[in-house]
Amino acid sequence: MNFSTSDRQFMVEALDLASRGAASCMPNPQVGCLLVNQGEIVGRGWHQQTGGPHAEVFALQDAGELARGATAYVTLEPCAHHGRTPPCADALIAAGVQRVLVALEDPYHEVAGRGIERLRQAGITVISGLMATEARWQNRGFICRCENNRPWVRMKMAASLDGRTALANGTSQWITGEPARADVQELRARSGALLTGIGTVLADSPRMTLRKPGAGRQPLRIILDSRWQTPHDAPILTEPGRVLIAGLESSPVPPELQSACERRGHQRLVLPASASGLDIWPLLTALAAEQINEIQVEAGAKLAGSLITAGLVDELVVYLAPKVMGDKARGMFVLEELVSMEQINNWHWQDIAKIGNDLRLTLIPEAEKK
Repeated sequence: MNFSTSDRQFMVEALDLASRGAASCMPNPQVGCLLVNQGEIVGRGWHQQTGGPHAEVFALQDAGELARGATAYVTLEPCAHHGRTPPCADALIAAGVQRVLVALEDPYHEVAGRGIERLRQAGITVISGLMATEARWQNRGFICRCENNRPWVRMKMAASLDGRTALANGTSQWITGEPARADVQELRARSGALLTGIGTVLADSPRMTLRKPGAGRQPLRIILDSRWQTPHDAPILTEPGRVLIAGLESSPVPPELQSACERRGHQRLVLPASASGLDIWPLLTALAAEQINEIQVEAGAKLAGSLITAGLVDELVVYLAPKVMGDKARGMFVLEELVSMEQINNWHWQDIAKIGNDLRLTLIPEAEKK
């Protein structure tokens, strides 16, 4: 399908509208809607809050009577089922919209083409696929959960120009500048969970909180701790929000830790063993059942290397600082020695952006490149 330049421009604006709900609409997808009548934008809307009206409803309210005969640019297929809100497909039909351009069909099983079909049955022209790649990337977590029954796993790291994450003595604050650290908070804001390992908890005493003005929630914090070594008074356990500690059944849980978890409402999850310590597939399945779309991993080189080796990282975000720390400093990943070039883990550049005086490098596994 050949789309016009104006069609693309309108969908770009709809995608930009959708992004405004990244931190507030989860576990629902980000959706934007633009209503255009005779070449003029008459209505704008986006899904602002979980449980609140969807993008199409806001756009229709904004347009009023000008919605009749308009074209709707929607970043995700309008819903056709009664969830927390009525079907958006019905709202578009009732408003007299004449044409709907959809970026991406909704993979959620209760929609999955039904919204488009309902619009067509009402005599509305529906065309899908306009900027589908961009829409899929925008909602990569929601789509991953719907299609793969697990959240999207993003790994965040900060490194020097020579790929070092800390000095040999463990000092790492701060490799990157304040703008990069603020940008990390934006990534945390769109994440349903933050994951780290016991090594990081013991070495750095992180709090793993969302530190963003106006943040209305804290992501679930997850500690992979096979031997239940998390100190009962660790800062990560004392901050507001829920913590989940995952470990092995074969290791006893210290009474102090068990008591601290019970007192503060934190959870413990027993996982099976794997060659690298813990098999986290049951954890990912459990998080999907909780409707968590995205996990952000902020961990040390050992856990980072294990997740890379296991093929469990969907997105790698590296904040690269223009600093050189030397070969005695700590590297990014602990990996088994590779003996041939065919064993190398290949990645595809998804995005490169300058954040302050640092670079933000966003990559996806080469095998996932579309």
